Amino acid sequence: MTVSPSKLNMFLMFKLPAAYLTGVRVKSLDSEQCVVTVKHRWVNQNPFKSMFWAVQGMAAELTTGALVMQKINASGEKISMLVLANNASFTKKATGRITFVCKDRSKIDEAIKRTIETGEGQTIWMHAVGTNSENIIVSEFNFEWTLKLKQ
Repeated sequence: MTVSPSKLNMFLMFKLPAAYLTGVRVKSLDSEQCVVTVKHRWVNQNPFKSMFWAVQGMAAELTTGALVMQKINASGEKISMLVLANNASFTKKATGRITFVCKDRSKIDEAIKRTIETGEGQTIWMHAVGTNSENIIVSEFNFEWTLKLKQ
C-alpha cells in the first residue's frame, strides 16, 4: 500500500478519530515534506479561545509520522515505529487555519538503513513547525521516533 494524503486521512477517521473529529488533515506528502492543516473551531479550542495544545500536537506528530510511515513502506521491511519523547514551544495564539510542516525526511533514510543493516533500534529527532495564515510561527514540536526491525 502506498502512503498518500487520502489514505492517511481515511486512517485518521477509523484509527485516530479524535484527530479526525478535531479537523486534522494531511494536505500533501511528497519526497521532501509532509504538510498537515487544522482549523481552529469550537471542538478543538481551549478556554482561552485558541486551539488546544494537544490538537496542535496531533497535527505536528502526524507530519513527522507520515514521513516515517512512507519511508518504512518503501523499504519493504517490517519496522516498528514509536514516539519515545517529544517537546514543544508555543509562541502565539493558534487561531484560524494552522499549517504544520516537517521537512526532516533525510534523517529517516539513514536510520532505516542502520536498522536494517545492524538489526538494532535507532532513534531520530524530527521537527515540525506550525504557522498561521499570515505565515507566523505559532508552535514548534520535536518528536523522537524509535525504529526497530520486527521479529
